Amino acid sequence: MSKALKNQFAIVGLGLLAGRYPQYGQRALQAEAARLAIEDAGLKTSQVNGAVDLMLAPGSGTVPVETDGFPRILGLPCRMFFQIGRGGTAGIMGIMAATKFLEVGMADYVVLSYGAKDWSRSRGPEKTGIRSIEKIGHWGKPFGDLAAVSHHTFFASRHMHEYGTPPEAFGEIAVAQRAWANMNPGALFHGKPLTLEDYMNSPTVVDPYRLLDMCMVNDGAMAFVLTTAERARDCAKPPVMVLGAGTGEAMGQLWWDKANYTQLAVSTAKEIAFREADITIKDVDFAGLYDCFTAEVLFQIEDYGWCKKGEGGAFVANGGIGPGGHVPINTSGGLLSGYYLGELTHIAEAITQLRGEAGDRQIKDARVGIASGHGGEILAPGMCSTHGTLVLGRA
Repeated sequence: MSKALKNQFAIVGLGLLAGRYPQYGQRALQAEAARLAIEDAGLKTSQVNGAVDLMLAPGSGTVPVETDGFPRILGLPCRMFFQIGRGGTAGIMGIMAATKFLEVGMADYVVLSYGAKDWSRSRGPEKTGIRSIEKIGHWGKPFGDLAAVSHHTFFASRHMHEYGTPPEAFGEIAVAQRAWANMNPGALFHGKPLTLEDYMNSPTVVDPYRLLDMCMVNDGAMAFVLTTAERARDCAKPPVMVLGAGTGEAMGQLWWDKANYTQLAVSTAKEIAFREADITIKDVDFAGLYDCFTAEVLFQIEDYGWCKKGEGGAFVANGGIGPGGHVPINTSGGLLSGYYLGELTHIAEAITQLRGEAGDRQIKDARVGIASGHGGEILAPGMCSTHGTLVLGRA
């Protein structure tokens, strides 16, 4: 029988690059992040014999697959290597899969890495930041679903209709995350304050979403090293323990059920991850909630149980999730104001917080944090999505 995740496995190394890197290819960025993570763990490349290529593709993950792997660039003596991911849950799925290889002894240390060239591609001949194969379905581009913002607005507008949520609620999330970004020197919007007035005056892209409701586009890579708790004791940095992980699917309900427009597939993912970690929402000291758009943050605040459904707007009002608020959420600045590497953005921040390395934004006595992932729509116009919950803790 497989072991429970709690305190059996640990993250021991972190490598992070985020910004604009037009001179480097995606595999080069991915390999460099992996090298930094291995170095951060105090390991040699000769000791890392497992690797996972994290595929953070939009939709169902149907994108052209690269024909080479980043471990070859580093010369890793891999016994196992695979690609995994769906939407914004690649890191969580990667951890869940890699722990099995560690458990049966097929690897001693596994490096998981993701790389992106979204900003550079958006400036190239194709003029597109993310490559995706259009899904077959009755709804799609002929009906105006031209980009992710198109179908994500279905969620935001339905919540506004059902619960009277004002646009200012989404603005409060954008403002709070920008406040965190201004405390994070690594955030791409560091040094660029944002007010609610700025938000309300930003241009509408697809009603009700304004420009500042939307996540960033950048190049970069994130990698981390996973190993057993026993081996983690010999690494250079304090281990960050994997306490629990789970995923859920919105396809568990009929996609046209309007309840799907005001909630994410949190319940199953949370139940599995929290049960493994033996925690409740009251035990969570900080959270990284997937924030491709602002409404997704508001939904998760409700779905994870910080408040009741429909009360998210009041919860985030007046800086409720920003510095000094009820719950520290997206303390890196998140995908909206920090940098975009899918849920790897939130995993990186959780590792940083639990190591006590977050500087001015450090959460005092942080012992338990969660990172969530979202995405992987399998139907045009995207009403089915996966959700992932990862619980990490200080050793």
